[in-house]
Amino acid sequence: MPDTQSKTVILWFRKDLRLSDHAALATAATEGFHILPVYIREPEEAATGPLGAAQAWWLHHSLKALDASLEGLGSRLILRSGPAETVLTELIAETGASTVFWNRRYDPSGIAVDKALKAKLITDGIEVRTFAGQILHEPSKLKTGAGGHFRVYTPFWKALDGSGEPPEPIPAPKHLSAPDQWPQSEVLDSWSLLPTRPNWAKGFEGEWQPGETGAKNRLADFVETGLKGYRTRRDFPGEAHVSMLSPHLALGEISPATLWHATRGLSDDYSSEDYIHFRKEVVWRDFSYHLLFHFPDLATKNWNDKFDTFPWRDAPDLLEKWQRGQTGYPIVDAGMRQLWQTGWMHNRVRMIVASFLIKDLLIDWREGERWFRDTLVDADPASNAASWQWVAGSGADAAPFFRIFNPITQGEKFDPEGHYVRRFVPELKAMPDKFLHKPFEAPLLVLKEAGVRLGETYPKPIVDHGKARDVAMTAFQGLKEE
Repeated sequence: MPDTQSKTVILWFRKDLRLSDHAALATAATEGFHILPVYIREPEEAATGPLGAAQAWWLHHSLKALDASLEGLGSRLILRSGPAETVLTELIAETGASTVFWNRRYDPSGIAVDKALKAKLITDGIEVRTFAGQILHEPSKLKTGAGGHFRVYTPFWKALDGSGEPPEPIPAPKHLSAPDQWPQSEVLDSWSLLPTRPNWAKGFEGEWQPGETGAKNRLADFVETGLKGYRTRRDFPGEAHVSMLSPHLALGEISPATLWHATRGLSDDYSSEDYIHFRKEVVWRDFSYHLLFHFPDLATKNWNDKFDTFPWRDAPDLLEKWQRGQTGYPIVDAGMRQLWQTGWMHNRVRMIVASFLIKDLLIDWREGERWFRDTLVDADPASNAASWQWVAGSGADAAPFFRIFNPITQGEKFDPEGHYVRRFVPELKAMPDKFLHKPFEAPLLVLKEAGVRLGETYPKPIVDHGKARDVAMTAFQGLKEE
């Protein structure tokens, strides 16, 4: 084996599809390795489980963007499918690489794969080095004063914020040294990550720019136009005061440290409350991984086992109406249609639609978690599960169950002029503001003038919110009395 091959490192990309602030890549480049960048399509049961259809669309474009970025540095991305141990062993045999680098992942199944793999490679005489950077903290290291793990967000935030600034983001390498020979790569199109007939992701294309460049552009636009006023305006879905960076974070096209440091040194035009609240949203993702690390079944089991006996309703017809945005409550329907059309939903509206599914329809939160996981381009195994349990009242530091969002008043408060609803529920476009969020209360003349026929052009409510709230509270009281 040529001596140069002993200096070859396999750089295993996972959910860190970027060149900037990539500790494993930066270290390999700095230490003079010949770098073999690899992305492995692992079996669905490995790592974080099945990739949702919406995020598969994103992954295709993200891998394509990463490959183009690597080519700009004199490199390329090798694609392989199979169990990580099998693929890496084959690549080591093909290239003579003696070292493997990767950035750590923090979901329990991914940790299990990596732990066993690392032990196997070391036994085979391969050096393995792993790096941090996918979240702001290491879940095993950030602990309460009593030495345990956090169960409440505010103390977690204070502990993380008080632990000092994250390290400065690492610049992308200027050039990468290639291996002597490139192994064969699978063709990205053969993975069939994109929908074909029908192309239900057509609406995604004008909304998103997957890849590291898209992430940097989105961050720059947000800091320039969206961050100012973030604290008070982020709850209004018809306004541009959210970052929409979550899909880029989900596949690691940008690091959370980069987001954190982008809010440093801003002029007096920016309120500290705005960027602090933005940082708190970034840290919620960290908190979710902290919970998942210490409670591996976060997506499938109630954190609070008192909810194990909750009388959930088996109602596939109601579930489908919720999924399709046909509930008869405009703010709920707008959110579910935004999700289907763009692969994303505004965070305030996520809470509203989740509350509606769980507390108006009494459908198990896990049904909502599964639907979001399949339809969100920012699907995240930690944030998705933690957020659904938060709304359900069954999670750590959860909202109390009796906090039941009224879909009418939520719409009136956070979409008062109806920009959001009119965009995604166009059949209500001509409804006056007074009745836009409650068309079922509008006089027949108002409905006629707006061209709305309830039960035909727009559905009647599938439940009465007031009665549904009473039923939900009765079910919850039954838990408390057990």
